[in-house]
Amino acid sequence: MFTPVVKALQERFGSRRQYARLEQSADKEARLGPDEIEFLGERDTFYMASVGATGWPYVQHRGGPKGFLKVIDERTIAFADFSGNRQYVSTGNLMTDDRVALILVDYPRQLRLKILGHVKIFEGEQAKEWIEKVRDPAYKATIERVYVIRVEAFDWNCQQHIIPRFTEEEIRDVLAPAEKRMDELERENEKLKKEVARLSKKNAER
Repeated sequence: MFTPVVKALQERFGSRRQYARLEQSADKEARLGPDEIEFLGERDTFYMASVGATGWPYVQHRGGPKGFLKVIDERTIAFADFSGNRQYVSTGNLMTDDRVALILVDYPRQLRLKILGHVKIFEGEQAKEWIEKVRDPAYKATIERVYVIRVEAFDWNCQQHIIPRFTEEEIRDVLAPAEKRMDELERENEKLKKEVARLSKKNAER
Protein backbone atom coordinates (compact mmCIF):
# COMPACT_ATOMS: atom_id res chain seq x y z
CA MET A 1 0.00 0.00 0.00
CA PHE A 2 2.99 2.32 0.52
CA THR A 3 3.45 3.55 -3.04
CA PRO A 4 6.04 6.27 -3.83
CA VAL A 5 3.32 8.93 -3.62
CA VAL A 6 2.14 7.59 -0.24
CA LYS A 7 5.71 7.55 1.06
CA ALA A 8 6.23 11.11 -0.14
CA LEU A 9 3.16 12.20 1.79
CA GLN A 10 4.38 10.38 4.89
CA GLU A 11 7.70 12.18 4.56
CA ARG A 12 5.97 15.51 4.08
CA PHE A 13 3.79 15.13 7.17
CA GLY A 14 6.38 13.55 9.45
CA SER A 15 5.27 9.91 9.72
CA ARG A 16 7.67 8.29 7.26
CA ARG A 17 10.24 7.14 9.83
CA GLN A 18 7.55 5.33 11.83
CA TYR A 19 6.20 3.51 8.80
CA ALA A 20 9.66 2.71 7.43
CA ARG A 21 10.30 0.77 10.64
CA LEU A 22 6.95 -0.98 10.19
CA GLU A 23 7.88 -2.01 6.64
CA GLN A 24 11.24 -3.40 7.78
CA SER A 25 9.68 -5.44 10.56
CA ALA A 26 6.72 -6.70 8.51
CA ASP A 27 6.36 -10.44 7.94
CA LYS A 28 6.75 -10.95 4.20
CA GLU A 29 4.66 -14.12 4.52
CA ALA A 30 1.68 -12.69 6.42
CA ARG A 31 0.37 -15.23 8.91
CA LEU A 32 -2.67 -14.80 11.09
CA GLY A 33 -1.85 -15.26 14.75
CA PRO A 34 -4.00 -16.09 17.80
CA ASP A 35 -5.16 -12.47 18.21
CA GLU A 36 -6.30 -12.20 14.59
CA ILE A 37 -7.98 -15.63 14.63
CA GLU A 38 -9.90 -14.81 17.82
CA PHE A 39 -10.92 -11.41 16.45
CA LEU A 40 -12.19 -12.86 13.15
CA GLY A 41 -14.15 -15.53 15.00
CA GLU A 42 -16.11 -12.88 16.89
CA ARG A 43 -17.17 -10.78 13.91
CA ASP A 44 -20.64 -10.85 12.38
CA THR A 45 -19.98 -8.18 9.75
CA PHE A 46 -17.22 -6.65 7.64
CA TYR A 47 -16.72 -4.44 4.59
CA MET A 48 -15.07 -5.67 1.40
CA ALA A 49 -13.50 -3.59 -1.36
CA SER A 50 -12.88 -4.73 -4.92
CA VAL A 51 -12.01 -2.94 -8.19
CA GLY A 52 -14.04 -3.25 -11.37
CA ALA A 53 -12.87 -3.36 -14.97
CA THR A 54 -13.69 0.36 -15.24
CA GLY A 55 -11.15 1.12 -12.50
CA TRP A 56 -13.78 2.21 -9.98
CA PRO A 57 -13.49 0.76 -6.45
CA TYR A 58 -16.57 -0.87 -4.96
CA VAL A 59 -17.22 -1.41 -1.25
CA GLN A 60 -19.79 -3.91 -0.05
CA HIS A 61 -21.10 -4.88 3.38
CA ARG A 62 -21.00 -8.56 4.28
CA GLY A 63 -22.90 -9.95 7.26
CA GLY A 64 -23.91 -13.25 8.80
CA PRO A 65 -23.82 -15.19 12.05
CA LYS A 66 -20.92 -14.49 14.36
CA GLY A 67 -17.78 -16.17 13.01
CA PHE A 68 -19.13 -16.62 9.46
CA LEU A 69 -15.73 -15.47 8.16
CA LYS A 70 -13.83 -18.70 8.74
CA VAL A 71 -10.09 -19.03 9.38
CA ILE A 72 -9.02 -22.07 7.37
CA ASP A 73 -5.34 -21.77 8.25
CA GLU A 74 -2.89 -19.01 9.15
CA ARG A 75 -2.89 -17.67 5.58
CA THR A 76 -6.39 -18.56 4.38
CA ILE A 77 -9.85 -17.27 5.26
CA ALA A 78 -13.18 -18.06 3.61
CA PHE A 79 -16.83 -17.13 3.79
CA ALA A 80 -20.16 -18.08 2.25
CA ASP A 81 -21.70 -15.72 -0.28
CA PHE A 82 -25.34 -15.70 0.78
CA SER A 83 -28.12 -15.05 -1.70
CA GLY A 84 -28.93 -11.32 -1.85
CA ASN A 85 -30.02 -8.72 -4.37
CA ARG A 86 -28.30 -10.54 -7.28
CA GLN A 87 -26.31 -7.59 -8.57
CA TYR A 88 -23.07 -9.68 -8.48
CA VAL A 89 -20.86 -6.58 -8.55
CA SER A 90 -18.21 -7.88 -6.12
CA THR A 91 -18.23 -11.32 -7.75
CA GLY A 92 -17.81 -9.83 -11.21
CA ASN A 93 -15.05 -7.50 -10.07
CA LEU A 94 -13.13 -10.33 -8.42
CA MET A 95 -13.37 -12.48 -11.52
CA THR A 96 -11.41 -9.84 -13.44
CA ASP A 97 -9.15 -8.65 -10.59
CA ASP A 98 -8.77 -11.06 -7.68
CA ARG A 99 -7.38 -8.49 -5.24
CA VAL A 100 -9.56 -7.72 -2.25
CA ALA A 101 -9.39 -5.56 0.88
CA LEU A 102 -11.40 -6.20 4.04
CA ILE A 103 -11.94 -4.02 7.07
CA LEU A 104 -13.42 -5.51 10.24
CA VAL A 105 -14.42 -3.34 13.19
CA ASP A 106 -15.09 -4.17 16.83
CA TYR A 107 -17.02 -1.06 17.82
CA PRO A 108 -17.33 -1.69 21.59
CA ARG A 109 -13.57 -2.21 21.97
CA GLN A 110 -12.69 0.33 19.24
CA LEU A 111 -10.54 -2.13 17.28
CA ARG A 112 -10.22 -2.54 13.53
CA LEU A 113 -8.31 -5.02 11.41
CA LYS A 114 -7.50 -4.57 7.73
CA ILE A 115 -6.74 -7.53 5.47
CA LEU A 116 -5.43 -7.63 1.90
CA GLY A 117 -5.58 -10.79 -0.17
CA HIS A 118 -6.32 -12.64 -3.39
CA VAL A 119 -9.69 -14.32 -3.88
CA LYS A 120 -10.73 -17.58 -5.48
CA ILE A 121 -14.46 -18.06 -6.06
CA PHE A 122 -15.97 -21.55 -5.92
CA GLU A 123 -19.42 -22.32 -7.37
CA GLY A 124 -21.47 -25.40 -8.20
CA GLU A 125 -19.74 -28.75 -7.84
CA GLN A 126 -16.42 -27.07 -7.03
CA ALA A 127 -18.03 -25.33 -4.04
CA LYS A 128 -19.45 -28.42 -2.32
CA GLU A 129 -16.41 -29.15 -0.16
CA TRP A 130 -15.98 -25.48 0.71
CA ILE A 131 -19.65 -25.03 1.58
CA GLU A 132 -19.34 -27.67 4.26
CA LYS A 133 -16.38 -25.76 5.74
CA VAL A 134 -18.17 -22.42 5.93
CA ARG A 135 -21.79 -23.46 6.54
CA ASP A 136 -23.51 -22.54 9.82
CA PRO A 137 -26.35 -25.08 10.25
CA ALA A 138 -28.33 -22.61 12.38
CA TYR A 139 -28.25 -19.94 9.66
CA LYS A 140 -30.77 -20.76 6.94
CA ALA A 141 -29.66 -18.34 4.19
CA THR A 142 -28.95 -19.87 0.77
CA ILE A 143 -25.24 -20.16 -0.08
CA GLU A 144 -24.59 -19.30 -3.74
CA ARG A 145 -20.80 -19.56 -3.74
CA VAL A 146 -17.75 -19.45 -1.48
CA TYR A 147 -15.01 -16.84 -1.42
CA VAL A 148 -11.60 -18.19 -0.39
CA ILE A 149 -9.02 -15.50 0.38
CA ARG A 150 -5.28 -15.98 0.44
CA VAL A 151 -4.06 -13.41 2.97
CA GLU A 152 -1.19 -11.28 1.67
CA ALA A 153 -1.07 -8.65 4.42
CA PHE A 154 -2.96 -7.40 7.46
CA ASP A 155 -2.71 -4.51 9.87
CA TRP A 156 -4.31 -3.51 13.14
CA ASN A 157 -5.38 0.03 12.42
CA CYS A 158 -5.53 3.16 14.59
CA GLN A 159 -8.30 3.23 17.21
CA GLN A 160 -8.98 6.93 16.83
CA HIS A 161 -12.45 8.11 15.84
CA ILE A 162 -14.15 4.72 16.21
CA ILE A 163 -17.43 5.53 17.97
CA PRO A 164 -18.44 2.68 20.30
CA ARG A 165 -21.63 0.94 19.15
CA PHE A 166 -23.27 -2.16 20.53
CA THR A 167 -25.35 -4.93 18.99
CA GLU A 168 -28.60 -6.09 20.56
CA GLU A 169 -26.83 -9.20 21.81
CA GLU A 170 -24.02 -7.17 23.40
CA ILE A 171 -26.53 -4.88 25.11
CA ARG A 172 -28.44 -7.90 26.44
CA ASP A 173 -25.20 -9.37 27.82
CA VAL A 174 -24.41 -6.10 29.64
CA LEU A 175 -27.94 -5.75 31.02
CA ALA A 176 -28.35 -9.41 32.00
CA PRO A 177 -26.92 -9.04 35.56
CA ALA A 178 -29.10 -5.97 36.23
CA GLU A 179 -32.19 -7.74 34.86
CA LYS A 180 -31.46 -10.78 37.01
CA ARG A 181 -31.10 -8.58 40.09
CA MET A 182 -34.34 -6.78 39.19
CA ASP A 183 -36.17 -10.10 39.00
CA GLU A 184 -34.77 -11.10 42.39
CA LEU A 185 -35.88 -7.80 43.93
CA GLU A 186 -39.36 -8.12 42.42
CA ARG A 187 -39.73 -11.61 43.87
CA GLU A 188 -38.43 -10.41 47.22
CA ASN A 189 -40.82 -7.45 47.12
CA GLU A 190 -43.76 -9.72 46.32
CA LYS A 191 -42.80 -11.99 49.19
CA LEU A 192 -42.62 -9.03 51.59
CA LYS A 193 -46.00 -7.72 50.42
CA LYS A 194 -47.58 -11.09 51.13
CA GLU A 195 -45.94 -11.17 54.56
CA VAL A 196 -47.19 -7.64 55.38
CA ALA A 197 -50.70 -8.63 54.27
CA ARG A 198 -50.58 -11.74 56.43
CA LEU A 199 -49.46 -9.78 59.51
CA SER A 200 -52.08 -7.10 58.91
CA LYS A 201 -54.79 -9.71 58.69
CA LYS A 202 -53.52 -11.39 61.83
CA ASN A 203 -53.51 -8.10 63.75
CA ALA A 204 -57.03 -7.30 62.55
CA GLU A 205 -58.33 -10.61 63.92
CA ARG A 206 -57.03 -9.88 67.43
